[in-house]
Amino acid sequence: MRETVSKRAPTLNLPHIAAGEGIVAVVVVALVAYAALYASPYGLRVLTVAGVYALATIGFQIVFGLGGALSLAQGAFFGLGAYATGILGSQWGWTFAATFPVSLLVPLAVALLVGLPVLRLESHYFALATLGIAQVVHLLAVNSPGLTGGANGLPGVPGIVLFGWAVPRGLPLAAIVWSFVAIGGLIAWTLARGRWGRALTLVRDDPLAAGTLGLDVGRLRLTAFALSAVYGGAAGALAVHTQRVVSPEVLEFPVMVSILTIAVVGGRGRVAGAILGAVLLIHLPEWFRFLERSYLLVYGVALLAAIVLAPHGLTGLIDRLFPPRPKPLPIPVAPPVPQPATGPVLQIADLGKSFGGVRAVDGVSLVLDAGSITGLIGPNGSGKTTVINLVSGLERPDQGRILLSGQDITGSDISGWRPDRIARAGIARTFQAVSLPPGATVLDAVAAARLDRDRSIVEAEAHALHILGRLNAADLAPRPCADLPAALRRRVELARALARQPSVLLLDEPAAGLTDAEKADLATHLRAIAATGTALLVVEHDMGFLLPLAGHVLCLDQGRILYDGPPEGVRSDPTVVAAYLGEGAA
Repeated sequence: MRETVSKRAPTLNLPHIAAGEGIVAVVVVALVAYAALYASPYGLRVLTVAGVYALATIGFQIVFGLGGALSLAQGAFFGLGAYATGILGSQWGWTFAATFPVSLLVPLAVALLVGLPVLRLESHYFALATLGIAQVVHLLAVNSPGLTGGANGLPGVPGIVLFGWAVPRGLPLAAIVWSFVAIGGLIAWTLARGRWGRALTLVRDDPLAAGTLGLDVGRLRLTAFALSAVYGGAAGALAVHTQRVVSPEVLEFPVMVSILTIAVVGGRGRVAGAILGAVLLIHLPEWFRFLERSYLLVYGVALLAAIVLAPHGLTGLIDRLFPPRPKPLPIPVAPPVPQPATGPVLQIADLGKSFGGVRAVDGVSLVLDAGSITGLIGPNGSGKTTVINLVSGLERPDQGRILLSGQDITGSDISGWRPDRIARAGIARTFQAVSLPPGATVLDAVAAARLDRDRSIVEAEAHALHILGRLNAADLAPRPCADLPAALRRRVELARALARQPSVLLLDEPAAGLTDAEKADLATHLRAIAATGTALLVVEHDMGFLLPLAGHVLCLDQGRILYDGPPEGVRSDPTVVAAYLGEGAA
């Protein structure tokens, strides 16, 4: 029977409300009081516009803040939602109940259509591609006068009608817009703190590691991109109902710049940041109007000062001034034990991989039995890490086969398994350069390996704490990953890989940078892991650490196997001595 988390655990892990969320609650109360008691009609209009931009930025925070992708298409999604409402409302006479869903669906459809190709791009290439999407949509709006009104736009867009009530401008319209902000913010806040949000953050910090932890990187990114489009479309629809006219201005680049600036100044990835940033930046020009021609200069100086003094945004500044209380640790619970494997669990036959004219792996074959520890040695550039990359799916082989528990996972094209599917099938790995999310705690980093398996964050953290305890590292759970020394970082990475409960564990130089005592402790843990039936493939340069640990050793040189046999024969093999160990090693 599957072991579940203690019923007491959830009470220890209620959603943690940071100081930023507490401050934004105070700001919302103040805004309500201002709108109801003091605001002029013009002030209510400015507040309504701030709500529109807050909603658009909340969606942008999902793809940019959580997903780490600088999408410059949010302005295009905003404009698409605006034009969908404008065309259907002014030309066809549709009401809000009919136009609003369409304003969500149109940008969603465009995001799904263009997301698959553009999300394959990295960094600035992705930003440029999404900027191109925005420019194409803008050109279509300007050059389609029969549909969009061209450069003049479309007047006569009706206001919002709810249940037969025509919502008047002023306080009622502001209340409706901010109600949508509250609903959208709550949805985004919940997603960010759930398994999906945690997984998306890991993709932002290290997409390679995310794939090897069983997370479908492509699907996560596409979902974030699509959600941002829905929020953008909703904001655009509300903007048009506020202005009662739609024109190409809603698709111009300043809209995107405003959304990006609000996200950065408010605090990247935070719903509170979107709200605080929108209220501040939309009202700042109004506060400086009395300066007449100089107000834009003062506005720019104020923005620059905010970015310099609060590089992590207003919410980051608030968290620094009022640090959030540490989150209570869960009760450790052992995850369900999988059926132990027997016999050969990984079989590699005639594996080959070339990079241009360099043959990195050339005809490598090996077999890993359940519970065995196999060493993989060789000089730098011999192809050791490439073998691990091929097995874990980060690279596709040019030739050969890889069988995992009898299943062929190879393929030089789409037929090959993705890293996340390979991870879910039972292969886990560590990296030569330890990669842990800098903004996460140790418990968060290890729990990330359980996101695709456990039913909740609470359960994942309870299982992660148990795994840390197995490696004598439970005391590290609340510490930030960024503060750990090299030895502890390697232990945490091992715990994260072990949390996958793999049948095959690939370790890339796990003893690098460790002291002799730390190496002895690591060897003890690796033997204990192998004793549970997990097959280990260990890439290592330290022969004093590896040879007493491994039951079998392979030596590579220029992608080919020089030696395949017991560890005691390594130092006496003349080809290994000549190519790797050196004459003095024998």
